[in-house]
Amino acid sequence: MVLKVYGPTFASTKRVMACLMEKEVEFETVPIDILKGDHKHPQFLQLQPFGVVPVIQDGDYTLFESRAIIRYYAEKYKSQGSDLLGKTIEERGLVEQWLEVEAHNFHPPIYDLVIQILFSSKLGFPADQDVIKESEEKLGKVLDIYDERLSKSKYLAGDFFSLADLSHLPFTHYLTGAMNKDYMIRDRKNVSAWWDDISNRPSVKKLLQLYPYLIFGNVLQV
Repeated sequence: MVLKVYGPTFASTKRVMACLMEKEVEFETVPIDILKGDHKHPQFLQLQPFGVVPVIQDGDYTLFESRAIIRYYAEKYKSQGSDLLGKTIEERGLVEQWLEVEAHNFHPPIYDLVIQILFSSKLGFPADQDVIKESEEKLGKVLDIYDERLSKSKYLAGDFFSLADLSHLPFTHYLTGAMNKDYMIRDRKNVSAWWDDISNRPSVKKLLQLYPYLIFGNVLQV
């Protein structure tokens, strides 16, 4: 039975898809249109009672929350494709540490930027310039810390690509693309080199070929 990934083919769903591509796991997507409210339909709520994407169905096994999903597949297929967890318990600890940093320090301000700049009009409210300014300042401080970290190692958890790096892909694509805030990456030498590396991995290029940038209205999805 083919693994099914429920969600729109962008944002957090793309985090899961990128992991599956790195692990060379076949999957099929089941589109969920957030703007049309598909995630609130009773059928979807049976899979995800909170009405949030993505969700995976792997045979009889169902799992939601994108970072839980990528941890699961990185472990399940540890010997297949790219090793995304590290080779020692110490490396695994650093992967988990920087995954937590991504989730709790990086993601909140960049998510707010995406919502305010790209999706506010679609969601029916005006962009709040104060939130945009505050979020950019918060994100800049996080990226300053990243720049310092990346002056000491090629990737966040060390000298190996891991889930900690992969988890940044979907929303940083928004930052450097649709939001026209590429300077936040380019103004930081080590972050810039890191982003060029992880965003040009063969699996990422293949993923974007299969699920390219899409336009709805005047919003670019990635």
